Amino acid sequence: MDNWNPKPLDPGTIALHRRGTGKPLVLLHCLGQSWRFWDVLDPLMDRNELVAYSFPGHADTPLPGHQYGVEELTEQLRAVALREGLTKFHLMGISLGGSVAQHFAGTYPDMVDKLVLADCTPIYAPEARANWPVRAAAARQNGVASLIPMLLKVFFTEGSIVENGPNVRHVREVFEACDGEAYGLACETLATLDTREQTRKIVAATLILLGSNEGPAFQDAAKWMNAAIPGSQVVVVPEAGHASVRERPDFAVARLREFLD
Repeated sequence: MDNWNPKPLDPGTIALHRRGTGKPLVLLHCLGQSWRFWDVLDPLMDRNELVAYSFPGHADTPLPGHQYGVEELTEQLRAVALREGLTKFHLMGISLGGSVAQHFAGTYPDMVDKLVLADCTPIYAPEARANWPVRAAAARQNGVASLIPMLLKVFFTEGSIVENGPNVRHVREVFEACDGEAYGLACETLATLDTREQTRKIVAATLILLGSNEGPAFQDAAKWMNAAIPGSQVVVVPEAGHASVRERPDFAVARLREFLD
């Protein structure tokens, strides 16, 4: 991507939200959402401390004022974790958060116990990479709300969109509130994404979740990650789109209980 100039991110801007008791499970959300994306996993608080925060410019985290890549997000996470006394924990990410989780787990394997990668990829195909700056420009010019009709069709199945239940409404409302510049910066991060080297270095027990309605690119990514990460397993979330965990939380919670035990 032209004019790419990433700079370090300040860990001091991150407000960490810690709820529940037990082994910490650090949660990394998707593009345009916030730490509240993970409220659907609250049933796990009886055995895990859920630890979440919002990416730069999202919700309660201020804009950084500059570009950043997945490497900068990894270093920010490490600094925040060490600040909070989190030296080893379970790690879960979805979409953008899943890409960061791959990079982190391969870079700092001693800090990750078990890893969950949901609906994510280590790298986007050339056509998709070229589209991220276009989407960034649209978000900056017209607002993230202008993208919602397209985004919802990716995030959820048609039946869920028609039903318009609380999970669909939550995602829509957070998109509506998302800052266009914050969204644009995160799009640029995804345009430059390539965690393949780090993904191959992952040693943690890994669960790969994939919405049944994901497109071929994410299906192929799940197969690649499964082959690259020794002992990993792929679980398809039935009747779910890109926001699989949010769309089918009961299924996700049950699988996570089994995996994280």
